[in-house]
Amino acid sequence: MVCDHCCSGQNGICGCCGALRPRYKRLVDNIFPEDPEDGLVKANMEKLTFYALSAPEKLDRIGAYLSERLSRDVARHRYGYVCIAMEALDQLLMACHCQSINLFVESFLKMVRKLLEADKPNLQILGTNSFVKFANIEEDTPSYHRSYDFFVSRFSEMCHSGYEDPDIRTKIRIAGIRGLQGVVRKTVNDELQANIWDPQHMDKIVPSLLFNLQEEGGKESQSTAPVPLQGSEREKEKDSPAELTERCFRELLGRAGYGNIKNALTPVLMHLDNHSLWEGKTFACRCFKIIMYSIQSQHSHLVIQQLLGHLDANSKSPATVRAGIVEVLSEAAVIEASGSIGPTVLEVFNTLLRQLRLSVDYELTGFYDSCGCASSKVQEHEERQLQEAVIKTIGSFASRLPAYQCSEVMLFIMGKIPIPGMNPTLGTASSTLESSRMIQVMLLKSLLQVTTGFRTTNMLTALPSSFLDPLLTYTMTEDAEIRLLVLEILVSLIDRHDNRPKFSTVSIISDISILKLKLDKCSRQDNLFMNKHSQRLYRHIFFSCKEENSTQPHFEALYALLALLSMELANEEVVVDLIRLALALQDLALTNEETLPTYNRCAVHALSAAYLNLISQLTTVPTFCQHVNEVIETRQKETPFLLPENVFTEESRIPNSLENLEEGVLFLQSKITEVLRGSGYNTERLDIPYIPESTDEDRLSKRKSIGDTVSLQLEMESRNSPEKQERTPAEEITFEILKKAIVNSVGMEELERERRKQVVEKFQKAPFEEIAAHCGARATSLQSKLNQIFEITIRPPPSPSGTAAGSHGQLQSRSVPVYEMKFPDLCVY
Repeated sequence: MVCDHCCSGQNGICGCCGALRPRYKRLVDNIFPEDPEDGLVKANMEKLTFYALSAPEKLDRIGAYLSERLSRDVARHRYGYVCIAMEALDQLLMACHCQSINLFVESFLKMVRKLLEADKPNLQILGTNSFVKFANIEEDTPSYHRSYDFFVSRFSEMCHSGYEDPDIRTKIRIAGIRGLQGVVRKTVNDELQANIWDPQHMDKIVPSLLFNLQEEGGKESQSTAPVPLQGSEREKEKDSPAELTERCFRELLGRAGYGNIKNALTPVLMHLDNHSLWEGKTFACRCFKIIMYSIQSQHSHLVIQQLLGHLDANSKSPATVRAGIVEVLSEAAVIEASGSIGPTVLEVFNTLLRQLRLSVDYELTGFYDSCGCASSKVQEHEERQLQEAVIKTIGSFASRLPAYQCSEVMLFIMGKIPIPGMNPTLGTASSTLESSRMIQVMLLKSLLQVTTGFRTTNMLTALPSSFLDPLLTYTMTEDAEIRLLVLEILVSLIDRHDNRPKFSTVSIISDISILKLKLDKCSRQDNLFMNKHSQRLYRHIFFSCKEENSTQPHFEALYALLALLSMELANEEVVVDLIRLALALQDLALTNEETLPTYNRCAVHALSAAYLNLISQLTTVPTFCQHVNEVIETRQKETPFLLPENVFTEESRIPNSLENLEEGVLFLQSKITEVLRGSGYNTERLDIPYIPESTDEDRLSKRKSIGDTVSLQLEMESRNSPEKQERTPAEEITFEILKKAIVNSVGMEELERERRKQVVEKFQKAPFEEIAAHCGARATSLQSKLNQIFEITIRPPPSPSGTAAGSHGQLQSRSVPVYEMKFPDLCVY
C-alpha cells in the first residue's frame, strides 16, 4: 500500500519512483517552480550549472530533456514554463564551452526553431532573443553539420511581417532583423559553417533588409559614416526597424570580402529593379551611400563595375531608369577614394559614352527598338535629362583621377568624337548628319567636364598633339555651339590658377590689381609647349573671330583664352606675338575683307581693345599703357560702340555701318612697336603684319563638296611631287594645266596597257623552246652582272701557300682551301 506522502511529489511524479530518475532529470525538474510567475529557481539553477560543468558528457542529455519539456509546455500553452526553460538554456549555453557543446546546441536550436514556428508573436520574439545570445558566443569546437537555412528563411519572413497591430508588427520585424544579424555574425567568419554569401541566402537576407530600410519613406540617414555596431539592448529596443536595418546592413557589407561583393550587390540591384526604385533616385542613392561607406575601401571599384554592368543590362529601359542608375554612379564616384576606380578606368568612361550615344540614337529615332511599338516610344525630355546626368557623372569620375589618367581619358574621349571629314562613319550604321552633330556636342560637353578639374604642371606631356590637333579642328567648323565648347575646353585646360572667373565678361579694367590675379613664372616646359603649338592657337583664335555666327559668349571665351595665355604661358616672345595678333584682329574688323556683320566688327574691335588694355598692364610698360588709355578715352568720346561696355550688353548701340574710322580711335602698330622697343622688347615680329596660314586641316574641317575634296587632294599631291621645287610660288593650277595632265596620264595608261597585252600574248602563243631560251638568256645576263659585282666588291684573302702566275706572266694571289694549307709544326697540336 502506497503512502499518501509518496504520491505528493513535485510535478505529479511519484515519490518512490522519483528517487529512481536520473540525477540530471531531477536537477532539471527542480529549476521549475510550482507557480511559473515565480520565475526560475536560481539556487537549483546553480546546482544544474555546476553539474553540467562537472559532468559535461551529460550536457547533451540535459539539453534533450529541456527540449522535451519545452515542446510539451508549448503544446499545452504553458508559456510561463516555456520562458523558464529558455532562460535555463541560455544560462547553460553561456556557462558551458566544453567539447560536448555541439550536441547541446543541436537541442537548443531545435527549441528555438519550435518557438519560431509558433503563431504567438511573443514566442517568436523569445526564440529570436535566445538565438541572438547564442550568436554572440564564440564556440571552442567547430561544427561540420549545422545548418541555418531555416533560420535565414524564418527571420526573413519575420522582416516582412504584416501583423495587424502596428506595435506588435514593429516588434516582429525588429526581431527578424536582429535574427538575420545573428545569423550573419555566427556564420560569416566561420569557414566550417554554411556559406552565408551564397546567392540562395543573400537573395533572402538583402531584400528583407532593404524592405525595412525603405519603410522610412526614403528619409536620408543623418550620418554618412558607419554607426557603431554595438549597443545596449535597451537602445536596440528603442530603434526603429529602419535604423536597426541600416546598422545590420552596414555590418553585413563591412564583413564582405573581395569574392563576396557581387553576391551582396546583385540582390540590391534586383530589388531596386523589381520595385521601380531607380526612378525616384532618393532611395537608390541612399542604399549605395550606405554600401560605399560600409565596404572596405579597396573594394569600391567592384561596386562601380557592378553598377556599370547593370547600366548596360538596362540599355533599352526607359530613360528615367537609366538616369537613376547614372545618378547613383555619380554619387558613388564622389564617395569613392581618389584613384580607386579600378584597373579598367577607360572601361568606365567607355560604358558611359556608349550610353550617351545610345541616348542620342533613341532621341532621334523616337523608339527603343526597331519595331516602333507604342510601348517603346521615347520621351525626348527624359533622354535630355539622362544625357545631362551622364555628362555630370563623367565629370564626377574624372575629378577623382590623377592628372596622368585624366590625360588618358581626354585622349580616349577625343578618339570617340566624329571629326569633320575624317571619320564621318563613326557610330551606328543608321547614324545621320544630325546624330553625328549631336554626338559631337555631347562628347565635347563630356570632355569639358573632364577638363574642368584638370590641373597639370607640364602642358607639353599632358596635352600632346594627338589631342590638340583634332580639338583645334573644331574651331574651324561653322557650328557655333561646337566652337564655343572647344573654346571653353581650351580655357579650362590653360587655366591652372583658377583665374577664369575673373574674365567672365569682356570689359576695360582700369586697374588689374583689384582682380588679385594668381601669376606664376613661365616654366621651361611651358616655353616648349608654346614653341610647338602657339602659332596654331593664334591661327584658330583669328579664324574664330572671322565667323559670322559668333555671339557674345564666343567673344567672352576668346577674351578669357587670350588673357589666360598671357598669364599662364607667356614669355617675352609670346607677349609680342599676342600683341601682334590683337592688332591683326583690329585690322580684320577695319578692312572687313570677310564681309562681317557690323555687330561682329564692333565686337572684334571691343575684344582687341579689352585685351590690349589687359596686356599693357601685365607688361608694366608705362608708355604702352598710356597709348592704350589714350585710344580708349578717345573711343569713349567719339566711338563708344567700339568698346565692350557698349557692345556686349542686352541693348547694344551699334551703328548701321562702320566706315571712315579716324586714326585716333585705333591702336597704332608703329606706336606700340616704338614703346615696346624702348623697353627692351624684340619687336621685329611686330613690323610684319600677322597673316595666318590656311592649312589642310582648316580646309578639311569646312569642305562641303566633292570639288573641294578633289582640289585638296590635288594640292596635297602637288606638295609631295618632285615638281614642287621647280614651280614658282606664284604658279597656280589652272584648267589648262589640269587638262594637259589628264591627257598625259591617259596616254601613259594606254601605252602600259598595250605593253602588258604583248607580254601576255607572247607567253600564250610562243613555243616552249623560245620561252626557255629567253628566260635562260635573262638568267645568264643576270649571273654575269652579279659576277662582275662580286669581283669588284669581294677580294680573296692572302693565301699562305704562295702565289700563282697569271695568264700574261703576272703573279696573282691564289685562294687555297683551309684543308689544303700547310701550317708550321708549332701551330699543330
